Amino acid sequence: MTDRRQGAARAATARAPQLTAAEAGRSGLAQVAELTGKEPESVTGVEPLDDGWLVTVEMVEDRRIPSATDLLSTYEAEIGVDGGLLAYRRVRRYSRGRGDSCEDA
Repeated sequence: MTDRRQGAARAATARAPQLTAAEAGRSGLAQVAELTGKEPESVTGVEPLDDGWLVTVEMVEDRRIPSATDLLSTYEAEIGVDGGLLAYRRVRRYSRGRGDSCEDA
């Protein structure tokens, strides 16, 4: 590879740093929490996309007593290669005490 091509490749990498899955997860968690004003519970998924990452975040929508009745939600956040939020959406809302149904059981 010529020096010119190597320089261009380094410049392109510098403009669009690649995130690790852990970095994308932290970024998605922080940005969804900031936008919604809700308390983050956990990152439950991180998947690579062509232009970034899809991060699934669980949030506490409403604290209740007892805590088993807390209202939770699941959000999906699309994170770009630079760590910026491209899009987010709530995909599920449920009570903490109600687990996922398992049809195979």
